[in-house]
Amino acid sequence: MGRTNRNLLVWLHVLTSVGWMSQALALFTLNVYGMATGDRDAYVMAELLDENVLVHLANGSLFTGFMLSALTRWGYFQYWWVLLKAVISLIQLNVAIFVLSPALTALAEGEAVATLAMPVGTLLMASAIAFQGWLSIAKPWKRTPWTAKPVPSPTPPAWFPYFVLAVPVADFALAFFVFGHPAPLFFLLTAVGYPFWRSRRLTPAPTAV
Repeated sequence: MGRTNRNLLVWLHVLTSVGWMSQALALFTLNVYGMATGDRDAYVMAELLDENVLVHLANGSLFTGFMLSALTRWGYFQYWWVLLKAVISLIQLNVAIFVLSPALTALAEGEAVATLAMPVGTLLMASAIAFQGWLSIAKPWKRTPWTAKPVPSPTPPAWFPYFVLAVPVADFALAFFVFGHPAPLFFLLTAVGYPFWRSRRLTPAPTAV
C-alpha cells in the first residue's frame, strides 16, 4: 500500500475502534442507570445505540484491522499480538451478537429482569478494546512459531486500497437501505477473498518440462 492509503486505513481503524469503545461505555452507563432507577427507557436507548451505531462501528473496526494485517508485513498469523487482537475482536463480536444484543432487546421490551450481566458485559467489551489499543502500540511478544518464510508480497491492484476504504461505507449502506439490519457482505468477501488471491499470486506457476 502507498503511504497515504495506509494512513487513511489506519485512521479509519482508529476512528471505528474508538467509536466502538465509546458506544460500549455508553451502553454500560445506560445499563447502570436502568438498574439504579428502574427506568426501562434506558434500555430502549441502549438497544437503539447497539443496533444502529455500535454494530456498524464494530464491523468497521474488525474489517479495517483485518485489512491492515493483510496489506502490510504484519499478516494474519505472523505475530502473536496481531493474532490475539483478531481473536479478541471475533469473540467480542460474536458475544455481542448472540448474547448481549438479545438480552438487551429483552430488557428494552420488558421481558427480562435486569442483572449485573449487562453492565459487566459492556464494561468488559470496552476494556477489551482498550487492551487491544495497548497491543497495537506496544506490539509485545515474538513472532508465532508457524511464521512463514518472508517472501515479497504481491502488490494489489491500484484500485484495491480505495475499494477497501469504501467497504465499511458500502456495508452500512446495504444494512440501512437494503436489508434493514447489519449485513457485512463486502467485509466477508474482501477479508476472505484477498488472502486467497494473495496465496495464488505467491504460488509459482508450473514450468513446462
